Amino acid sequence: MTSSTAATSARWRVKQPSIIPGFGLTLGFSLAYLSLIILIPIAGLLWRTAELGWSGFFAILSDQRTIRALTVSFGTAFAAALINVVFGTLLAWVLTRYRFPGRRLIDAMVDLPFALPTAVAGIAFASLYAPNGWIGSLFMPFRIAFTPYGIVIALIFIGLPFVVRTVQPIMEEIDREVEEAAATLGANRFQTIFQVLLPGLAPAILTGFALAFARGVGEYGSVIFIAGNIPYVSEIAPLLIVIRLEEFNYAGATAIATIMLLISFAMLLVINLIQAWSRRRYGYV
Repeated sequence: MTSSTAATSARWRVKQPSIIPGFGLTLGFSLAYLSLIILIPIAGLLWRTAELGWSGFFAILSDQRTIRALTVSFGTAFAAALINVVFGTLLAWVLTRYRFPGRRLIDAMVDLPFALPTAVAGIAFASLYAPNGWIGSLFMPFRIAFTPYGIVIALIFIGLPFVVRTVQPIMEEIDREVEEAAATLGANRFQTIFQVLLPGLAPAILTGFALAFARGVGEYGSVIFIAGNIPYVSEIAPLLIVIRLEEFNYAGATAIATIMLLISFAMLLVINLIQAWSRRRYGYV
């Protein structure tokens, strides 16, 4: 009887006994910090949006300018994240597998978007890719700046470090003997890459994609200078929120922010589910 009682109490215990003290204090601090930084602002956002009612909310959701701004923001962020997955993975592979002069300089330059103010990057891109810029003039009459193509370029710049720094540590842990064993068993280079290396890198690549995508969706500073901010063409959702705030339409601004929040949560949930499936599929837990 005593043993069954002890087993039941152990089953319903909040935490398992640990030699490291401070669980209650650290859990309380974590929940308080999470509430102040994330939960309370989101609750305020939803509460302010609720003032519109369902009819007002769906009126903003169905507005063509809002739909186009959301399409530009999420479409360009998705395209930039996909491009960063390809070239970020290649760059991480080069920095991990090869030794060459200037390698450390290139490795340090990967982190430049973290240190460089986004507005400076936006001004630089707008100057380079404008119709009379050094690069933009080479592609005339095809315009890059002040179009969604310019937005994609800016988002590639600010999202590349997320992919490289997420994939690079995992690549460093892959032993070269794995590649040599695959070659010994008759695998060619493409089979080694796609059947041996990429399955183990898939969770890290998906994580880098999610980080780059989330960063691109909310980007403002580096985009507004090269986007042109033309309604229905190159206007992004964060700029539309700022416009609504300047019009003192706070409920409209929070409604657009709520729509962005819901779409972002849905897309990140799908990415996390794919990532979990990939880990189970290839045995990485």
